[in-house]
Amino acid sequence: MSDRLAWERDGRDWPNRDASRFVEAGGIHWHVQQAGQGPVLLLLHGTGAATHSFAAMIPRLAEQFTVVAPDLPGHGFTRTHDDSSLSLPGMAAAVRALLDALAVDPALVAGHSAGAAVLIRMAIDGTLAPRGIVSINGALMPFRGVAGHTFAPIARVLASNTLTARAFAWWAEGRGPIRGILNSTGSTISPEGEELYARLARNPHHVHAALVMMANWDLERLTADLPRLAVPLLLIAGGRDGTVPPDESFQARDRVPGSRVVCLRTLGHLAHEEKPAEISALISEFWGEVGATAG
Repeated sequence: MSDRLAWERDGRDWPNRDASRFVEAGGIHWHVQQAGQGPVLLLLHGTGAATHSFAAMIPRLAEQFTVVAPDLPGHGFTRTHDDSSLSLPGMAAAVRALLDALAVDPALVAGHSAGAAVLIRMAIDGTLAPRGIVSINGALMPFRGVAGHTFAPIARVLASNTLTARAFAWWAEGRGPIRGILNSTGSTISPEGEELYARLARNPHHVHAALVMMANWDLERLTADLPRLAVPLLLIAGGRDGTVPPDESFQARDRVPGSRVVCLRTLGHLAHEEKPAEISALISEFWGEVGATAG
């Protein structure tokens, strides 16, 4: 079992492989997919995922945009030298360095789960200036109650033990454990998508990055800063989301002036993988609103 995913082995049939490239930026060896022409659309996946999460959306959106979709630090085929980028501010700084290296200026950005938090953090801090932000089941609110007092400490303990990632990767060798985790999201995805998640979960390096990211994820400040967001925000919420309650999108809407929620009641946390055409259409429609207002 290798500590890192190997592109020629593990990426041999990676979705949209022809769009992949590797870039050095901010001390990180990035895997990025870029496709299409037009205004730049940046896509950021969530914790524990990779570019495969947008596999069916990238070709659709590339008909209208120059789509840029990286594997986040430590995830998928993006390699880090240490764990310094595996926090909300760390991710934001790393993505900024990548955009500088690519010399792209996103006109529109869309993020799933934790990816949405990174994009909103960057926009509030002024390191990103898109015309609009799309949050797909965005993880924007801190855990409350018992979960808030136990989740992060447990994640920190797991992340601090180098054997944990290896043990999880060994446990994930069978398809059953990953199927159970995916089912808990409230989504049903294709067997091909399930196999790609299993491939990632069998890799200790990827698992370690996801654990450290969860251990370092602090949303208290982001939640407090949401009223400062001056960029149009579309919040897409899956009504069956078992990971991020859909009510959190409505809470975020109430904090961000002018934002709105589209609730897709039959979809779960991986809504964009269940219905990629529907989510892509919502992104295109939103661009029709915010792009037309640019001078």
